[in-house]
Amino acid sequence: MDRRDFMKTASAATLAALTSGAPREGHAAEDAAAPPATADTLIVLWMAGGMAHTETFDPKRYAPYEKGMSPDPILSTFPSIPTAVDGIRFSEGLDKLASVMDRGTLIRTYTAGDLGKILHSRHQYHWHTGYAPPLTVAAPHIGSMVAKVLGPNHPDLPAFINVGQRLDQGEGEELKAFHTGGFLGSEFGPFMISDPAQAEAVVRPPAGMTGARYARRREAYNKLVNANPVARYGSTYQRESLLRSMDNADRLLSSSASEAFDLSREPKEVFDTYNTGRFGLGCLLARRLCETGARFIEVTTEYIPFENWDTHENGHTRLADQKKQIDGPIAQLVLDLEERGLLDRTLIVLASEFSRDMLTEGKPGQKVPDQVEVPDVLTEMKHYGMHRHFTDAGCVLMFGGGVKKGHLYGRTADERPCKTIENPVYIEDLHASFYHAMGISPKHNFLVEKRPFYVTKDGLGVPIQDLFA
Repeated sequence: MDRRDFMKTASAATLAALTSGAPREGHAAEDAAAPPATADTLIVLWMAGGMAHTETFDPKRYAPYEKGMSPDPILSTFPSIPTAVDGIRFSEGLDKLASVMDRGTLIRTYTAGDLGKILHSRHQYHWHTGYAPPLTVAAPHIGSMVAKVLGPNHPDLPAFINVGQRLDQGEGEELKAFHTGGFLGSEFGPFMISDPAQAEAVVRPPAGMTGARYARRREAYNKLVNANPVARYGSTYQRESLLRSMDNADRLLSSSASEAFDLSREPKEVFDTYNTGRFGLGCLLARRLCETGARFIEVTTEYIPFENWDTHENGHTRLADQKKQIDGPIAQLVLDLEERGLLDRTLIVLASEFSRDMLTEGKPGQKVPDQVEVPDVLTEMKHYGMHRHFTDAGCVLMFGGGVKKGHLYGRTADERPCKTIENPVYIEDLHASFYHAMGISPKHNFLVEKRPFYVTKDGLGVPIQDLFA
């Protein structure tokens, strides 16, 4: 499936969602009882674009750059550094995260789905929904599932808040396919904050708009939504869900909870600690939202083709910059939540759609078309780095929420291909573990088109118990 085919199937599923009725809670199986929750809030820190495991949290043999060198011996372009846990090493540039590893669990063997030719938007859809497209229904984002099943932690805060992703850049249309409540409806979709530095403005009426003028516009909007609803706005349920989402937004405008979005309330020294860019400020916003009572927050480094973690060239140089953006803010987020007594009930998950390698595209033994030309000899610094997509291993770093402290799960090969050789982790079981921490059974389901739709694919996800204390 190429990008055009993905858009066709995603658009068809979205249109189908608009005409669908209210999803009903499915019949629970005998083994579908909700587990006791170890977390009240889930924060996903999304490394969009493909974070190379051997360059971050699973370093291998370091090969420094030399003009004229062969790419064959290059497994890591950074030396490794020790962490706070004996036997666990990170890649250089992640020093602050290394210092808090004794609070977390590291998975080194996330194995991405086999979806044919590597396509970022499809793999990100798969990671965020648990389902590989194409689908006949619009699958909800994991944040939407959490919002629907558990509801908000704070009555005036959106249950699902997404920070940092613009949908008018690059492959914005493809990203919209999973930044949605899907068949659950608009009220469970993400509350989007594209720029955390401007978050406070998002929860205020536009400048110069009086309360009376705003009320008139809202009344006009309601009339528009209610006009010819089946033909223009889908089913009654979906129309009512859209209106409820607007009611929720209105309530936030006049609530003291909106103060959580105002980063100017932070002391300058705290603000500066997080201010490595939009992602760093997103982590600060996540901390404030968590303190106020948010349920699900995603903060992304943002996916734009050929930028950030999407390292098709200049891999080493680009990763050095990415590490500067994420290292301090994430470590500070962990420390701040710990200091406030919130870490134990907040699950933080750092992840990416897949990893990268210098030479291997996809998985060993499952050849997919190469999308990056690798020269036989490296003649420029831009050739030095992990530029191809690698799906047979990847890192997921977790803190709080009941996970073990200072724990390592899974093992990868020390030589190319640096693939999973012990304890592979697939998306169904990874999601089941997140849901388990939040007190949701992986078999929880909704009846859609007279069929059960499970929070993990076919209800088969199994929580990885070894991740939890």
